[in-house]
Amino acid sequence: MRNLSFSRQILPILAIVGIVVAAILIIANLPDRTMTEPMIEPPRSPGAQSETGSVAGTGVVEPSSEEIEIGSHVSGVVDRVYVAAGDLVTQGQPLFRIDTRDIAAQVNEARARVARLRQSIASAQTSLRVADEQLALYAGVEDQRAISEQEVIERRGVRDTARAQLAVTRAQYQEAQAALASARTQLERHTVRAPQTATVLQLNVRTGEFANAGPGMGGNSEPLIVMGVTEPLYVRVSIDENEIERLDIGAPAIVSARGDAARQVEARYVRTEPLVVPKTSLTNAATELVDVRVLEMLYALPGEGHSMFVGQQVDAFVPAQGDEEE
Repeated sequence: MRNLSFSRQILPILAIVGIVVAAILIIANLPDRTMTEPMIEPPRSPGAQSETGSVAGTGVVEPSSEEIEIGSHVSGVVDRVYVAAGDLVTQGQPLFRIDTRDIAAQVNEARARVARLRQSIASAQTSLRVADEQLALYAGVEDQRAISEQEVIERRGVRDTARAQLAVTRAQYQEAQAALASARTQLERHTVRAPQTATVLQLNVRTGEFANAGPGMGGNSEPLIVMGVTEPLYVRVSIDENEIERLDIGAPAIVSARGDAARQVEARYVRTEPLVVPKTSLTNAATELVDVRVLEMLYALPGEGHSMFVGQQVDAFVPAQGDEEE
């Protein structure tokens, strides 16, 4: 034991033991890399895509009327909201109303001025009639010595003054009527109405909130109400410009909701927008190309057999030319 050396004999033995233990631990903790069958079959492309090479694209569900962003003609505090999200409204139906107290007072003031001027017209007409009768009376006197020429001239002047006063009053009356019509129009503009029969998709206004005129203006970061015709729903499909020549334009497309490839529906072709635009509908996939230009095609979803909502992203497969022959 006295001849044992720690550095030459004991330390190498400890090192060998440590290496063996480390190797055993590493082998014991290696992951299981054996191949097993998945419990759930992963989503696959439709048969048309794999067999005939259909053109794949991404799309977004939108109303057939596209989204209608509703703003306000005037700024003010909202004192009443007539609708809720999901309501089907008809053309001209009130959506919400801006506080009308100030403009209602202006309407009442303009109405009172119109009524006052109407009475002024009646008074001016009476004055003109009296002046005409007096002038006719003076002109009908046979004996010229009974009246002087100066009196006839004065009566004629009174008649002309009454006639001019009636014309001025009538002009003021027309001006007051125009002011009343303008005030009534402004009062009507305080109530925002539906431009067409559609469904309320999003409601961004509440009673008591301040609404600025126009969506996205004066502090509004979003439209006050978003509407759209949802019967039928459309799918706006973006096709890479490099695949345009392969498209069978006019044929129906196979559409499935993102993450639910097993549920597929056939969408009817509606139209192709001929302007090639930068891609804006992104899927956020790691392999997605974003700096591309796309052709947008619209397809109508069937009335039944799908559960898609406005704004939902979908996968679409458009038949390529020659698919039917194959």
